[in-house]
Amino acid sequence: MSRLYLVRHGQAAAGWSEDTDPDLDEVGQAQATAVAKELSRYGPLPVLTSPLRRARSTAAVFERVWGVEAVVDARVGEIPSPPGPDGALERRGTWLAEVMRARWDDADLGETLQAWRRQVVEALIGLDQDTLVTTHFIAINAAVGEATADPLVTCFRPANCSFTVLDVGDGRLHLVQRGREATTVVR
Repeated sequence: MSRLYLVRHGQAAAGWSEDTDPDLDEVGQAQATAVAKELSRYGPLPVLTSPLRRARSTAAVFERVWGVEAVVDARVGEIPSPPGPDGALERRGTWLAEVMRARWDDADLGETLQAWRRQVVEALIGLDQDTLVTTHFIAINAAVGEATADPLVTCFRPANCSFTVLDVGDGRLHLVQRGREATTVVR
C-alpha cells in the first residue's frame, strides 16, 4: 500500500479567465513554503507534479527541502478547458464554474473530461510508493470522488496548499484525510 499526499498548488498570480498558466503570487509562495515545512517530517518523498507553473513552483519548494527532483506528469495536470476562438480566455471562468456544479455521471460533460478524470485516477493508482503530488483543485476532487464514490465534480473545496491524504491499495484509492477547505472563487 502506498500513501499519497495531494497538495493543491499555492495561490496563483492570475485567475482562470486571465491566464492559462500563471505562476504563484507572493501569497502562493508563502503557502508553498508553509506546507513544505508542515509535511517535511514525511520526507524525503518522491514528488510528482503537474506541468503547470503554479504546481511546478509549489513542487520546487519540496525539491529544495528534500533534495529531490520532481517528476512532471501531465496526467495530474489541470482539467482541460475547451479550445475556442480568440476571446475564449474570458469565457473559461464561466465554463469552469458550470463544470464545478456538474456530476461526473452527467453525459453532458463529454468524453474529453471523462477521459481526463480517468487519467488522473490511473496516474495516482499507478504510484507504488509513498509520493507527494502537486496538482489542482478539480484533479484532487476527481481523486477524492473516486475514493468515496461521490459523483459530484466538486465534492469538497481544497484550499491552496492544503494536502489531502489517500492510500492506494487493491487497485483503488482510499481516502485517509481531506485537506483543509476554503472558499474557491473562479476568477
